[in-house]
Amino acid sequence: MARITRKELKTDKFALEVEHTVDFFEEHRQEIIRYGAIALAAILLILGYGVYNRHRHTEREQALTQAITTQEAAIAPYSTNGGLTYPTQQAKDEAATKAFTEIRTKYPGSAEAEVAGYYLGCIQADEGKMADAAKTLEDVARKGSARYASLARLSLAQLYFAEGRSDQGEKLLRDMIAHPTVFVSKDQATISLAGYLMTKKPEEARKLLTPLLSGNDAVAQVALSMAGQLPRK
Repeated sequence: MARITRKELKTDKFALEVEHTVDFFEEHRQEIIRYGAIALAAILLILGYGVYNRHRHTEREQALTQAITTQEAAIAPYSTNGGLTYPTQQAKDEAATKAFTEIRTKYPGSAEAEVAGYYLGCIQADEGKMADAAKTLEDVARKGSARYASLARLSLAQLYFAEGRSDQGEKLLRDMIAHPTVFVSKDQATISLAGYLMTKKPEEARKLLTPLLSGNDAVAQVALSMAGQLPRK
């Protein structure tokens, strides 16, 4: 995904484009197949938080910014540019987990707590703690606002697939197709479901992808790439 400037993050035009940005599926398709959009949806979350963060910096927003900075820190023995680094992935995960957990505890019910909960669930999934990840993401999906809840549900669907709970995963994605949000569009949910069905039910995956092929945007490009990997009739 191309780097987005801070100025672009704060424009209404970019807020609208977030709904249709699915090119990360192409770049990270293997990760999606394994885990769904667990880590990838965090990219959307970072973008979305920038789009909606137009208020003055409050204490909780600053805390969330610092926690995200921790999560995005490099793994290196030392910093070459003054940025935050951690010697190991485990050390970084522990610091990020602590930061996001503190936000959820200190500011329950806030948008920042929703974002922190989402990130925490992603970290738990990356660490292989699937039961904990499911519990955390389900909490965000159940209690969070529509936009953040939709991201949690997108990741939950893929987590369910990974755990063999395919019926639950499909149900979530089909509902998201019917009820898109600014963070998870109908096209994104459709591509996510088609990605799972490619090996299980290729013809159904083809039916889902076919309506997306007619455009000239990133959606059509991803759909075309995925359709090309389906077995020929």
